[in-house]
Amino acid sequence: MKLASELTAGVWVEVPESLDALLARLDDLARASGFALQRELALNEALRPYVQRREGSVLAPLPQEVQLANLFLYADYYPQDGQLTLIEQLRDVVTEHIPEEERVWMDPLKHSFLDLLEIVRAEESDAAVRLTLRSLGDGRQWTVVGSAILKTIPVGEALLTRLVRNPSPENERFVIAGCALRLSAADGQSLIESVQETRRTLEMQSGSFALGEWAEFAKRYGQVLLWGYAQARYDALVEAVVQIRYVTPEGRPFLYAVALYEHHEFRFLCDGMAELKGFDPVQDRTGEQGEKGQDGKPPARIWEFRTPSLVARITVTPVQLIVECDAPDRLETLKHQLASAFGYALHFRGETTAPPPRRVTEEDLAKTESYQLTVTPEEERDLLRSFLESVYLTWPDTASPALGVQTPRHAAADPVKRRQVAELIAQLERDDLGKRRTGTPAYDYAKLREHFDLS
Repeated sequence: MKLASELTAGVWVEVPESLDALLARLDDLARASGFALQRELALNEALRPYVQRREGSVLAPLPQEVQLANLFLYADYYPQDGQLTLIEQLRDVVTEHIPEEERVWMDPLKHSFLDLLEIVRAEESDAAVRLTLRSLGDGRQWTVVGSAILKTIPVGEALLTRLVRNPSPENERFVIAGCALRLSAADGQSLIESVQETRRTLEMQSGSFALGEWAEFAKRYGQVLLWGYAQARYDALVEAVVQIRYVTPEGRPFLYAVALYEHHEFRFLCDGMAELKGFDPVQDRTGEQGEKGQDGKPPARIWEFRTPSLVARITVTPVQLIVECDAPDRLETLKHQLASAFGYALHFRGETTAPPPRRVTEEDLAKTESYQLTVTPEEERDLLRSFLESVYLTWPDTASPALGVQTPRHAAADPVKRRQVAELIAQLERDDLGKRRTGTPAYDYAKLREHFDLS
């Protein structure tokens, strides 16, 4: 499923006036104070994937999903407090007259169920279209007459909808109960496979062989079809989010996926970087590759991977190795390559793969072209600060390769090694990732010094 297709995912279909009037009566009955709680429970059940993700979710159910959930409430839901179903309650109403042309729809609606139907054939007339539909659940075929809007749906697509038998004695065809959700043939097949797997699981758990009949299953567990559709939308959302391109204000790929390692093998790592395919060494702004800094320590060395844009960078400092990438999957690949090349020489300290928080609308994600977001310098500084704060939160009590695998706290208790801890913190500050990327340190190293009273 593609979010871009959701602009036409749901369709409204005209229903006979008498059926429409009956549905309106059922809705009024469902909204009455005595049934309000049961209505909420039923809709929460039918729309469970959205309810579970309600807080901060980009996706909301489509209007047609909500209407199909309402139909589940009217026709399928058994109240948990012992009340009669809505249709049975409406049968017993004596305070108002319900015309016979509405009453005749009660049984057909009561016996209807949600189904996933493939359009097999379409025959057009001036004002209507006649469809032959095949249930993807059990292969049964149905004939439906509907409004001209159905002409826009090509043969081969699938409809998630509810069919109601027309009670007119001269007309045995079925009608679509007001709305349908469109799916491509591939999406329809994927959805039915998922639902059939759930059906088999429920059959084994309940020991009810009746669920072997598709119509029985769809009547009792039709909400599972709605769940599957909602999950497909969330899967499409994840796919769309993954495809978002984050760029700098200059339009270059933004390297937001970062991993940090500690080491004590500077020369070994620098020599081994030559074996990492696709990475080319670049000159660091602190000096030529291989030169020593003013404190006698070698400056950081940098390798970049371009396609031709810069999409990955590896920085080796005297005590750290930092990997920066434009996407989490590229970072994961590089982590495996580094583990294979350097093994226990690298000590993983943390990573961040979340891009800067940004409210993205469903309309943005539904664009067919690749969606691009520009990351501001302020957002970049916030991201780096948050990452380094998480890394250095446990640093004082984590064994450090530069201190002979002692923890900084333990080493600082030794008067001889206390100076080493101070030098190590100075080294971290000199090669701060934020300073290299934005010119401003991303972390306040006074926090580390305070741990050991080095300020």
